[in-house]
Amino acid sequence: MAKRAAGFLIFRRLRERIEYLMLQASYGQHHWSPPKGHVDPGEDDYATALRETTEEAGYAESDLNVYREQSRTLEYKVKGHDKVVVYWLAELRNAVQEAKLSDEHQDQKWLDCDEAIRIAGYDDFAKMVREFDAKIKANEL
Repeated sequence: MAKRAAGFLIFRRLRERIEYLMLQASYGQHHWSPPKGHVDPGEDDYATALRETTEEAGYAESDLNVYREQSRTLEYKVKGHDKVVVYWLAELRNAVQEAKLSDEHQDQKWLDCDEAIRIAGYDDFAKMVREFDAKIKANEL
């Protein structure tokens, strides 16, 4: 059975730019990703995304406009094991509100679409970010 995780791809609109929040893990290979985490027993994906975003970035649901109809499911392998991650698109309401990192992360960056894709380094993540970015820029949310 695949491990399941959920999170939010958080963006902000800042001076005509669309930027995405990326967090750098403080463990392993120090990978970059949006806030996300494993689904706890009895918890649904959306509740997990909310909990993990609050724990990892300090943003509560009231800090975000979550586009619940805009979600993507990514499936990939981690150390030979199947993993499924559900992401919802979410906009930070106050574009200058700083994230408050947990000890799970050592750095954060707000990056444009191409830079977020570059530091994440995964093709399926790239496809998701490009699709969401196009919808944001076309005002299709």
